[in-house]
Amino acid sequence: MAETVKVRLRKPGRVFTFITRNVPLERNDNCIVRSDRGLEYGICVLPPEECPPQEEKRYKMSVVRRATHHDDTTYGQIKIDEARAKTMCRDKIRERDLPMKLVECEYAFDRKKIIFYFTAEDRVDFRELVRDLAQDLKARIELRHIQVRDEAKIVGGIGTCGRELCCTTWMREFVPISMRMAKQQNLSLNPSKISGQCGRLMCCLSYENDQYAKVKRAAKKKPPADPAEIRNRMEAEPAEAAKVLKESTLKDATPESEAVEHSPSPQAEKAPQETTDTEAKTGQEKTSENADRKPAEGGTGRRRKRRRGRGGRGNQGNKTS
Repeated sequence: MAETVKVRLRKPGRVFTFITRNVPLERNDNCIVRSDRGLEYGICVLPPEECPPQEEKRYKMSVVRRATHHDDTTYGQIKIDEARAKTMCRDKIRERDLPMKLVECEYAFDRKKIIFYFTAEDRVDFRELVRDLAQDLKARIELRHIQVRDEAKIVGGIGTCGRELCCTTWMREFVPISMRMAKQQNLSLNPSKISGQCGRLMCCLSYENDQYAKVKRAAKKKPPADPAEIRNRMEAEPAEAAKVLKESTLKDATPESEAVEHSPSPQAEKAPQETTDTEAKTGQEKTSENADRKPAEGGTGRRRKRRRGRGGRGNQGNKTS
């Protein structure tokens, strides 16, 4: 039955999952594995575990054997040869004055291939360099141009948090980092504080970025207040609740600008009262005078009617006579 095992490779020092069949391995045991780059030397991090048949197809790398004494001797010799090849390559780069920086040198476990990792700002013509290295080292030479983040992953180091770099220990791929993540988390925009060893923005800025985005979206959609909670709060602090309600009602009734513009002066408030008092007095006097004049006006009206009636009658009598 197939089993899965966690193995830390020699370079770049990350942990990968391998399939093993009938290979007894324990923690911290050295082993030889087959990866996409060929045979490699690694260290077992976690002992084998059972793997379901449906998940066996997910893992393409496998464990070849447990490291023998000969494998350990070969590994020790490879480390010595890598240091010698690295020094030789740096000397030839300096002689030819090539605009490139050598980062690391890696030997294949079968010692038939050597990979040199370098960084450069522009394209570099290193064909003559490859030719010279192949003649001196008697192996297949490959030069790979890498970015500054890959350089930090290979070289390693300690971050500002005091721990080993994430890209060196467990990260397999780099994710895009932007300044917007730092702004969303209210971090300092000082480049020296949010930049890593590679000079780029730290990878850890993306770890909690999704949580900040969720919190901000939830803050925009606040649920309606609970009436019971509002009532309990008002009962606990009645004076404060009355003050808030009074201010809110006054603010809704009349805006502050209108209240300032139309507020009457104290003299203006007294003047209407005085005018209303005088108007009330004059109104009372007029009503009393009208009451006194009504009967007189009524009597004179009757007399005039009588006189008109008498005059009419007299005139009629004169005409007939």
